Amino acid sequence: MSYRAGKTILASTIAKKYSEELTSVTSKMATKPKLVGLLGNQDPAAKTYAEWTARTCESLGFQYELIQCPKENLEDEIYKCNQDDAVNGIMVYFPVYNDGQDQYLQQCVSIEKDVEGLNFKYVSNMYHNIRYLDAPENTKKSILPCTPLAMVKILEYLGVYNTLLPYGNRLFGKTITIVNRSEIVGRPLAALLANDGATVYSVDINNVQKFERGDGLQLKSHRVVDTEFELKDVAPKSDVIITGVPSSNYKFPLEYVKDGAVVINFSSEKNFDDKIKDIASLYVPSIGKVTIAMLLRNLLRLMNNKKPHSVEEI
Repeated sequence: MSYRAGKTILASTIAKKYSEELTSVTSKMATKPKLVGLLGNQDPAAKTYAEWTARTCESLGFQYELIQCPKENLEDEIYKCNQDDAVNGIMVYFPVYNDGQDQYLQQCVSIEKDVEGLNFKYVSNMYHNIRYLDAPENTKKSILPCTPLAMVKILEYLGVYNTLLPYGNRLFGKTITIVNRSEIVGRPLAALLANDGATVYSVDINNVQKFERGDGLQLKSHRVVDTEFELKDVAPKSDVIITGVPSSNYKFPLEYVKDGAVVINFSSEKNFDDKIKDIASLYVPSIGKVTIAMLLRNLLRLMNNKKPHSVEEI
């Protein structure tokens, strides 16, 4: 019998703490918070994800409604939900058009109901490491994109964040490679981790960019530089490797993973061969349950931002 030094960590194990916190809050509320999901494409995977979201919401004390419509009507449906006081949060299942129009639709969602944290104000705050919407009072928290936020929580759980260091610098000395540079996950995740002190190599089909703590703004935000590196140059020296390649044909080259690295996949596809379990010290094969927990935490924070102290802080 072969012995594997590493350990596979399931998203459900990591999400358990946050799920219990959510249930504790919603169980004390007279009216269950309501999340609306808007689906304007025919992707079966999106429909399956929406159905799973519904079950998860209901199990944690939230209402969930799925609105399906032709993509041409999606903007109107978003505005209806913006105006509906019974709706506390809105999420759109992307991609819809798979082009710049998707970014337009992201901005149609009210900033007060944007559980995914994709509004320009939230994204700008994240890139500049601004944590609140109402400085200097600092009572309204800026919302972080839910998948990158889930990744941060996973890295904290796995002990990658060094809690002996000051808050905001707990990834100092860590090198991280991310194979994905989408505007929804890969790029914001690289910025978040760089803002926490890591050296991050962001890999996409075109090139490798280096994200690191910048010199300006009193070290408050990251900086990005293009490099001549390839994946084979950066992955082998990385303490953490994160992938999010949405293709069933893609497999990360295991020869680029150093012994004992932490490996996380956030794609719905399996980006690693099972042999990764013989190399990685910790391997997280998917993160969906942590992501939905962060999305629902964002919803409660939006409710508090709109009406302070209306919801118990978590």
